[in-house]
Amino acid sequence: MPSSFAALADRFLKDEFEASPVMASALGLTEYDERLDDLSAAATLRKEASDAEWLTRLRALPDDGLSPAELIDRDFLVSILRGREILRPHRMWRRQPSTYLGPGSSGVFSLFLHRIRPEKDLAEAARARLEQVPANIEAGIANLDFSLVPGVYLERGIRQANATARYARELVPNEVQDPKQREALAAAGEKAAVAIDRFTAHLEANRGRARGEWAVGDEIYSALLREKELLPYDALALRERGRDQYDLLAAEAKKLARDISGNDDWVGLLEQLNKVHAPDPEGMRREYEEWTERARSFLRDRGLVTLPDGERCLVEPSPHFQRPVLAVASYNRPPAFSDSLKGHFFVPFPPDGTPEAEVQQRLEGNSSAGIPTTAVHEAYPGHHWHLVMAHSNPSKIRRIFSTSYFSEGWALYAERMMREQGFFADPKHVLYQFEATIFRAARIVVDTSLHLREMSFDEAVRFMMEKANLTEPNAKAEVGRYCSWPTQASSYLTGMLEILDIRTRWLARKGRNDTAALREFHDAIASSGALPTSL
Repeated sequence: MPSSFAALADRFLKDEFEASPVMASALGLTEYDERLDDLSAAATLRKEASDAEWLTRLRALPDDGLSPAELIDRDFLVSILRGREILRPHRMWRRQPSTYLGPGSSGVFSLFLHRIRPEKDLAEAARARLEQVPANIEAGIANLDFSLVPGVYLERGIRQANATARYARELVPNEVQDPKQREALAAAGEKAAVAIDRFTAHLEANRGRARGEWAVGDEIYSALLREKELLPYDALALRERGRDQYDLLAAEAKKLARDISGNDDWVGLLEQLNKVHAPDPEGMRREYEEWTERARSFLRDRGLVTLPDGERCLVEPSPHFQRPVLAVASYNRPPAFSDSLKGHFFVPFPPDGTPEAEVQQRLEGNSSAGIPTTAVHEAYPGHHWHLVMAHSNPSKIRRIFSTSYFSEGWALYAERMMREQGFFADPKHVLYQFEATIFRAARIVVDTSLHLREMSFDEAVRFMMEKANLTEPNAKAEVGRYCSWPTQASSYLTGMLEILDIRTRWLARKGRNDTAALREFHDAIASSGALPTSL
């Protein structure tokens, strides 16, 4: 019989799934496959009220009677709900156009990505979801307040809408073989695309009115750090930590550059190395695939982690609808409630129609010497390995929810650990791993400065180009992401430093730091999920 807390957690999760069938479906709960999230103002306000009730209820639970694991899960849920409460006054549903595009595109894409059900069932579920897209679009037209919508959100929304309309109209029907099902999907996709085109026109017509602010300010940013991420510092302290780390890491990069080229200009050296890259996006994908397998073999041969039976990581082009808003590699985990351990590592293909000169710039951002680091970060032992290990955690809460301060901190820790263990044998590869960490330090500086209103969008782009070795298209895409997602960009290096501290204390308690002890640490912490590091 489940404990009273387990029963309460199940009721909370049911409310979450009812509010977001797309999330539930992506977790492998196929009974939600035909439904799309309700994004109306009434539904949004109901969800806010429900979150407030759950926060009060969970905070009131006494510690007595909860097991140690349940105490952690309770505190984790409180941190998640408190994070939502902190951001509520910012009213993202009034200012973020992508709110009304994401569920439709990702909700259809995830069905065919994981293919848990027979194709005819997937086709019917996708058709049902596509037919609900116009309701989401109408909600967006009704809900967006252009006095709140920042120009950067609007422009990202237009790009995302164009890609999403093409996905619905041209690409979704090709996911099925049966001609009748394809025809039904094409009709539903056209209906969705027409609605999305109407949304695009609405956004374009209101360009001149989009004068909102994306910066959340010190109070919200610091509250998110302290009460959602459970960290002991505020935005200003985090920014200074980012600056200090940048200086330390840049000094190491200078030494490496001097060893490689006789000159300590590491930025100039990386600019030269960026010119060595695959000739086209598919060649880039193949390089990522090769290094993903090399990283897996290194882990297996050295015994640094336990590889679960049946796990696989597929290296694939990024989804079409994602390309206009995400210029870096990403990862999609196996559904938490399925038996599959197959993950998807998405390589950053340029948006359709990108001019050839910009394609080459984007390829420079995925240079051959930098790819090994990204393969480690996204796949082995980064996101993919971590999440297939967490898949076996008995807590539903920990299989479903995560904080990027652990998940991204873990992936950056994975890079560092692989450097420590000798995976990056070529000094140029080592330089790129340092550059990847410097990039995360620069992210902290920019993310905090943007939301503290101390840096403009253009100043942030210049900073990332000059200090983080980004090309201009990638820098603009990155900064647009930071504006849309306060505190996330700061999570990578912050989380890595917290995990390193946990490792130091773990190995000290063990009284040894051999490979077996390191493997035990990796297996234990990865299996725990992606909790705030203080939990």
